Amino acid sequence: MSDPITLNVGGKLYTTSLSTLTSFPDSMLGAMFSGKMPTKKDSQGNCFIDRDGKVFRYILNFLRTSHLDLPDDYQEMGLLRREADFYQIQPLIEALQEKEVELSKAEKNAMLNITLDQRTQTVHFTVREAPQIYSLSSSNMEVFNAHIFSTSCLFLKLLGSKLYYCFNGNLSSISSYLQDPNHLTLDWVATVEGLPEEEYTRQNLKRLWVVPANKQINSFQ
Repeated sequence: MSDPITLNVGGKLYTTSLSTLTSFPDSMLGAMFSGKMPTKKDSQGNCFIDRDGKVFRYILNFLRTSHLDLPDDYQEMGLLRREADFYQIQPLIEALQEKEVELSKAEKNAMLNITLDQRTQTVHFTVREAPQIYSLSSSNMEVFNAHIFSTSCLFLKLLGSKLYYCFNGNLSSISSYLQDPNHLTLDWVATVEGLPEEEYTRQNLKRLWVVPANKQINSFQ
C-alpha cells in the first residue's frame, strides 16, 4: 500500500493515497500524481491545489468509491460541477448531470404546505409628549404566524433570500431562521399606529419585509 499523501486544497488539508488520486488516469489529478503534470508545494511540503477546499471532500469521496454521495439538502451543485470540470473527472461529471436531472424532476413535483395564523393583541406603551412628560397608551396589533413546509429545499432557500425581518433598525434575512432545509416558521407583527420605533425593539416585535421590493407585509392578502 502506498504512503499517505496530504493535499492542501484552498487551505483545507486532505490525506489520501496515491492509488485514490490516480483512480481515474485521464483526470487532471491522475495526470498530476502519475508524474505527467507538475505539482506545487505549500510551505509544509504538501501538494497544493488552488481550488475550493470545502467542495473537494465530495470529489475525493468519489475518487474513493466511484459513487456520488451528497447530503439531501446540498445547495452547491453549480460549484461542484465547475470543480468536477476543472479536475476533468468524466464519470463524476456524468454522475452530476444525472443528479441534476433527478433534482429537476423532484422540484417539479415538490410539495408545499403553509399554515397561517392571525390574531389581534393589545400592546401597551408610553408616549413622550414633552421633556419628562410621558403618557400611557395602548393599541390593537395584528400578530402573524406562518409555518411553511416544502419538499423543495431550493424553494425555501429562494424564499429566505426575499424575506427579511425588520428589528432594532436593521433588516436581517429569514434564512437564519430555517429550522431545517424543509421547514420555516415566521412570526411577525403589522405596523402599529402610534407605536414609537424603540418600542418594537423593547417589546421584541419584528416586522416582515420583502426585499428588494422594499414592501412590508401587514396582512395575509
